[in-house]
Amino acid sequence: MIATAETHEYGPDVHFLRHGDREIILVGTAHISQESVDLARTVIDRMQPDCVCLELDDKRYQALTQKERWQSLDLKAVIRNKQLSTLVISLFMASYQKKLGNKLGVTPGAELLAADQAAKDRQIPVSLCDRDIRITLRRAWKSTSLWKKGYLVTSLLASIFDDTEISEEKLSELKRKDVLTELMDELGETLPDLKRVLIDERDIYLAEKIKSSPGQRLVAIVGAGHISGIVRELAIDNRQRIADISTIPEVSSTWKIAGWGIPIFIIGSLVVIGIQKGASVAGANFLFWVLAHGIPAALGAMIALAHPYTTIGAFSAAPFTSLTPLIGAGYVTAFIQVMQRPPVVREFETAGVDMTTLKGWWRNKFLRVLLVFFLTTLGSAFGTWVGGYRILSDLVG
Repeated sequence: MIATAETHEYGPDVHFLRHGDREIILVGTAHISQESVDLARTVIDRMQPDCVCLELDDKRYQALTQKERWQSLDLKAVIRNKQLSTLVISLFMASYQKKLGNKLGVTPGAELLAADQAAKDRQIPVSLCDRDIRITLRRAWKSTSLWKKGYLVTSLLASIFDDTEISEEKLSELKRKDVLTELMDELGETLPDLKRVLIDERDIYLAEKIKSSPGQRLVAIVGAGHISGIVRELAIDNRQRIADISTIPEVSSTWKIAGWGIPIFIIGSLVVIGIQKGASVAGANFLFWVLAHGIPAALGAMIALAHPYTTIGAFSAAPFTSLTPLIGAGYVTAFIQVMQRPPVVREFETAGVDMTTLKGWWRNKFLRVLLVFFLTTLGSAFGTWVGGYRILSDLVG
């Protein structure tokens, strides 16, 4: 049975709970608030818990605590594993948070760092209780339809490029809120599946990991937006669900069939055209398919100011990668760009700032890789529609 109470000594952001014979103290924080930094230190100092639980996974913990974290990022492996999309979303969200943090004069995640340091100073064990950020982002990406993916990226870009001055009242409000949770709340009605993955599933995961942490008295430092969900989930045994929400769902058989449907249709149509109208007509359609993909993809690479080899690769790869769902033109060209103009560590570190200006996307070689990825993918997609329409017209004409 769980009983909750708030204490006026610490304010409304600290919640005392009983879970069996254990005491769990939830500290709700904003990830860009100096008040949250001070509160985390104060609660740990006065409560002297047996364990401090943090809303971090191992990857985010290393990112916060190790300044040289970008040196270990293997961008070629990210591209090979087709994880560029999730990396981009992660950067967008981190940039949004950092932008607001700069206005408030606080580094995002400072309260988690302060809690970690306070625990180390008192030799208190630390438990990292959040789900692997890669799993969270990939589940979020897979749960979102193509149309809503575009809406999400557009919304995040708009928030990054928005230069509207924030009022003192709004700044005061942000100091008390979990900023990313607020952003998800704003998108929640339009993107309920995204909110379910980013917030609701993590409430379950955080609650179970907190319950499994050692000690009789636990202090958990979590975003304020997770408090109500964690309180709810602490009363439920969700151990069986942890495995389900800790995996990346397989692509459904329907999507696999659909993914192969376009290339099978195109190749089949060319064969039928060749039989009915002759090899020269089929050859002309295939040449149109090649040019319809190659030219827009190469143009996308040129707009991104890609290396000449990347542009050649875009023209060469797009007509053929469009005939298989296994790899896209964007991943091929991004890999070539990385090989020809590899970003330096400094450009990874400044990406969050550089991506807030248009010039920054072209100046930063890491962001230029992302531009190459998106623009060549867009060019190839355009070619599929144009080339497919031409072949279909000849097929039925």
